[in-house]
Amino acid sequence: MNDDYFSDAEDRKQREIKRLDIDATALYLEAGGPLSMQSELYEERPMQVALLRRIAEAFNKNAIGVFEAGTGVGKSYAYLIPAMLWSIENNERIIISTGTINLQQQLFEKDIPAAKRMLEKELKAVLVKGRQNYVCMRRLADAASDRELFGGETELFDAIAAWAEKSTTGSKSDMPFMPSEKIWSRIKSESDACMGARCPYYSQCFVMKVRKEAASAQVLVVNHHLLFADIESRMAGSGYDDAAVLPPYRRIIFDEAHGIENAATSFFSSDVNKFAILRQINLLYRKRKNVDAGYIFTLAILCSAEEKVVAASAIVNRIKSDIANVETVARDLFGDSFAMRLCSDTARNFGPLLSLLSALAKSLSSLTLLVKELMQGIADDDKTAPAYWEAKLAVRRLDAAVLLLHDFVQWEEKQDMVFWIQKKILPKDSAFAKDEERQYAVFTKTPLDIAPLMNSGVFEPMESVVCTSATLGINRNFSWWMRRSGISFADEGRILLGEFPSPFPYKKNLLFAVPNDAPFPEDVVAFSQFVIAAVARLIVAACGRTLVLFTSYDMLRSTFSDVRQRLHSFDGLLLQQGDDDNARLLDKFREHVSSVLFATDSFWQGVDVPGESLSQVILVKLPFTVPNDPVFTARAEAIAKRGGNSFMELSVPESVIKFRQGFGRLLRRSDDRGAVVLLDKRVYEKRYGSIFLGSVPESKRMYETLDVLVAEVEKLLFDR
Repeated sequence: MNDDYFSDAEDRKQREIKRLDIDATALYLEAGGPLSMQSELYEERPMQVALLRRIAEAFNKNAIGVFEAGTGVGKSYAYLIPAMLWSIENNERIIISTGTINLQQQLFEKDIPAAKRMLEKELKAVLVKGRQNYVCMRRLADAASDRELFGGETELFDAIAAWAEKSTTGSKSDMPFMPSEKIWSRIKSESDACMGARCPYYSQCFVMKVRKEAASAQVLVVNHHLLFADIESRMAGSGYDDAAVLPPYRRIIFDEAHGIENAATSFFSSDVNKFAILRQINLLYRKRKNVDAGYIFTLAILCSAEEKVVAASAIVNRIKSDIANVETVARDLFGDSFAMRLCSDTARNFGPLLSLLSALAKSLSSLTLLVKELMQGIADDDKTAPAYWEAKLAVRRLDAAVLLLHDFVQWEEKQDMVFWIQKKILPKDSAFAKDEERQYAVFTKTPLDIAPLMNSGVFEPMESVVCTSATLGINRNFSWWMRRSGISFADEGRILLGEFPSPFPYKKNLLFAVPNDAPFPEDVVAFSQFVIAAVARLIVAACGRTLVLFTSYDMLRSTFSDVRQRLHSFDGLLLQQGDDDNARLLDKFREHVSSVLFATDSFWQGVDVPGESLSQVILVKLPFTVPNDPVFTARAEAIAKRGGNSFMELSVPESVIKFRQGFGRLLRRSDDRGAVVLLDKRVYEKRYGSIFLGSVPESKRMYETLDVLVAEVEKLLFDR
């Protein structure tokens, strides 16, 4: 592929675009087309073909497509076929961005190869991960010379080093064991620690190999986080016609597009805590057994200015003292709370803490200034030393911490951001035994509204953007999602909308049940007791095979404990999120048909367990965001200030999207059958409940006592 084309904006403007023949493109998925010839199980999916046609139209018109495609529509082929044909015909690179690693892998390993066979055309696709997913051979070699930093993990470090020598990818996900964060942060690839062509390991560099492959690829499969890293780089000055984090492109397909607001919010947020700071300080300067060590000493030798290092000890001691003062005051400020927002209502209480943050920022700046002076005095020939590049990375991270601390102090000047602190507690088996040392504060800055950034960074500069997901609408309306994601800023004439319902037989195969004798969740004690009894009875009724979704970890843990005691004679597996890696938990749940998985948060979406292993989904409560969440509260206040109703404009829509995701965990194939049981009767008893009910597929619905529902679940699953 000719990569020069992408760096020449004028050439692209003058080049004649070859629009897709929509009928010919649709034929690939229609009866008599290549897909029907390749698959013995082929069934024409009218919604899939209709979606493909709409996506092809979006490419032809340089439009923004917002397309909701229900489970089973087959949206991957619907966007891959037109995207790949467009790329081949027009020599244009296309980005496919997903929310989960699982979908990335499925697209790259299964769907793209199958689509290429249908097209019978040559096309190069590359799966790209962020560089921090790859080991850096130079940093690995440098860390090997300082192994005492890893304490009791030296054997694990040696195993990683042996693996890296034989690995063909260098990817963390391909490692047969999980590295600790302490080791991985020291050996992973980092842009500021990269020496480029001057690196002695350049020819072995895993990141450079992937980048070289990506530069000649027509389709790049990335995740939302990596795409936003690239967008940020382009907005900061790289532009859209040259390589940044990714090679240049002008067309994007967002799969799992319902998650792009949260992904962008997460990416454009920044945070710092004492451990993040101390880790970098420790690399630059540390004293063990009265012996001084750290990169700062190597820098001083390289620039022949050893006398300057004398000041380092006092500066580092001052930093540690400032950190201790910050933690003490933050602990008092928290009290019994776990999160607090810095705003006009709390500014007075934050006063002493902000003064201490300012002092800490000043101390950190003293250290980074000293290191920068040493680095400036090093001759170019000596800048190949690993210490130079590791110090550069540590300084960049400390500078970012200083910037964030300054922003906290000047929060009133940054009304487009939310400033908040969160209390975290280390596990009891951590190296810190005392309670006051286990608790620490995380300082976070989050954009109040991501929509303007998304518009200026994504929708405005791109020639076409396709957004697709099973859950974009609220009661069959996309306005809320479009406003939150930034699409509403675009010219209306450029936006194409489409709804493509699931072909699955919901009316026949799915029971949506709500117990009318459940207490309201506001009656915490009574509701909790009801949930324990209901979950236990429903698990027995379904012989396991159940996913129980909670909205809080605390309720998950307490319910799991009580249900396990009630089901002491149950011979299936009872699995709890947090007891093992999420992927391994899901594998166990799939493999053991009678198992039950208690989960929250990430398990509301992305979980794909077709067949009998998942025959019942229990949604404990409607998934409203906790009202004291600082970012949520700030956004709700912003709505109220302009005269809006924050409950109807923010709380309900957010909850509906997540509710739809949880509801969608059950039917994953056309022959799946089972029950979704919601234990929260507000869906029938509150006026806003109709929005939830109108946002999920029509199915058999029951609003009866728990006794009736338990019997109905048994009847549905076992024809009793």
